[in-house]
Amino acid sequence: MRKDIVTGEMMPKRQLIRVVRNKENEVSLDPTGKKPGRGAYVAVDVKIAEKAKKTRTFDKVFDVTLDDSFYDELIKYADHEQARQKLFGNE
Repeated sequence: MRKDIVTGEMMPKRQLIRVVRNKENEVSLDPTGKKPGRGAYVAVDVKIAEKAKKTRTFDKVFDVTLDDSFYDELIKYADHEQARQKLFGNE
């Protein structure tokens, strides 16, 4: 179980997207869940990803300034994963 940093809700790791900040302060999505660095989780939900963009959640959590393109990528990835989970279930 991990905590969604946007909603504060505890969820199984498979229902979350890991975002990681490395030593160089680069923030990226971590689909494998194995990249080194400080991780934070957000639910596989487009609405929650959009809320993260609106409130600049990852800017605050990682103490960096991120481009809108990062949040756009997060929203697109959440949409893709949400569709996959509907097709294949939460395996």
